[in-house]
Amino acid sequence: MKKKTEAKRQAIVDIAAEVFRELGFEGASMSEICRRVGGSKATIYNYFPSKELLFFEVMHQANHAQFVTIHAMLDLEAGDVGEALRLFGEALLLFIYSADVMAIRRLVMTNACNGSLGQTCFELGPRRSMDEISEFLRSAIERGQLRPCAPAVATFHLRGLLESELLDSLIFRVDETISTERIKAAVERAIAVFMAAYGPTNAAA
Repeated sequence: MKKKTEAKRQAIVDIAAEVFRELGFEGASMSEICRRVGGSKATIYNYFPSKELLFFEVMHQANHAQFVTIHAMLDLEAGDVGEALRLFGEALLLFIYSADVMAIRRLVMTNACNGSLGQTCFELGPRRSMDEISEFLRSAIERGQLRPCAPAVATFHLRGLLESELLDSLIFRVDETISTERIKAAVERAIAVFMAAYGPTNAAA
């Protein structure tokens, strides 16, 4: 029964993905998704109480592999902590500033007060990312590659620095896209500031 339920849920997600691709978020409707899935609209709502949550699940599945790949760059065995953070930061910003992910972020900002969309997005996106970063920083601190500090606080500072230059212009659509060159330059400055604050105390010795 569980496998059958999971298969039904995945079938809804797969068909919803087709509808969202064809019609966009605004043009897509639960009625159209239901028509293509077959069965009653109540069945779809049992799995996904709103179009927003269904859209987020579609985008989450589409981007999950890339999320994993990006966070795998947080590897102390690769050598220099600052370089690992720079490569990670570039990949992260290219990902979260992509058109698809920015669409999710704008959607969540618009609908965060309605139901559980905001909480769901936070737990599956930023929270998971911050947990991964915090664990990386904790390991670097234990190895003496960063100065002693609270990893969770350092994670907030790192995320803030990485997004500080570019986020507002995307959220408010001053810029529709950000070039790779601008992202790389912003990340380099962000990591320089982060390492100046959190690099090992004997780095200048």
